[in-house]
Amino acid sequence: MPVRIRLQRHGKKGKPIYWIVAADSRAKRDGRYLEKLGIYNPNTLPATVELNLERAVDWLQNGAQPSDTARNLLSEHGAMLKNHLINGVHKGALTDDDVNTKFEAWLKDKESKNETLQKKIDSEAEKARAAAIAAEKEVSAKRKEAAAAAVAEAEAQAAEEIPAEETALEAEAQEAPAAEEAPAEEAPASEEAPAEESAPEAEAPAAEEAPAKEAPAEEVPASEEAPAEESAPEAEAQEAPAAEKAPAEEAASEETPASEDTESDSQD
Repeated sequence: MPVRIRLQRHGKKGKPIYWIVAADSRAKRDGRYLEKLGIYNPNTLPATVELNLERAVDWLQNGAQPSDTARNLLSEHGAMLKNHLINGVHKGALTDDDVNTKFEAWLKDKESKNETLQKKIDSEAEKARAAAIAAEKEVSAKRKEAAAAAVAEAEAQAAEEIPAEETALEAEAQEAPAAEEAPAEEAPASEEAPAEESAPEAEAPAAEEAPAKEAPAEEVPASEEAPAEESAPEAEAQEAPAAEKAPAEEAASEETPASEDTESDSQD
């Protein structure tokens, strides 16, 4: 049965964790496996790999074929190198001491490279953190400047509004005496207005009493005779001078014959 070293997916959605397993090549990817060799976690920086090196080398020596991703992980942690050195021992090209010394030298070199890589990652992370802090400080400074500018603008507007309010108050103070004098001048008119209003009120009762004072239909001739009686004294007054003039005319008529007699005597 062909054995294959490959990855088996586990973990949450969006955050996968892979197991390094030795499984039958005919089995499903996430199905049954023969042995779990390690864990690969790509969610960390750098990626975390936990590998059972001895068991991985044994499976490689027994003919297990790794997948491409599994080969890269095994090579990263020295499983492929150790397998190659062991094959050299089987061929007689190397001894066990040579295998151990070469593998130890490779591990030290790998550790130094890992340390350099880790320092580089840490420095980049520190730079990114410093850049983020600087950007946040810049944003905070801009926000403070905007707030200070808004406060200054509000104070300037308030300072502009205070003189306007003072001028408005002065204008109102100047208009107040004029407004007080105007009602004083209009006071008589306002006092006369009630009198004029009382006149219609006085006339209103008179108008209401008029129907009560109206004489009945039988008394209407009497009211018509009153002017006739009033006109009678006026006629008498007119006749009195006429009567006074009448004796004078009579006296004149009596004297007239005397004059006629004198004229007749003179003619004789």
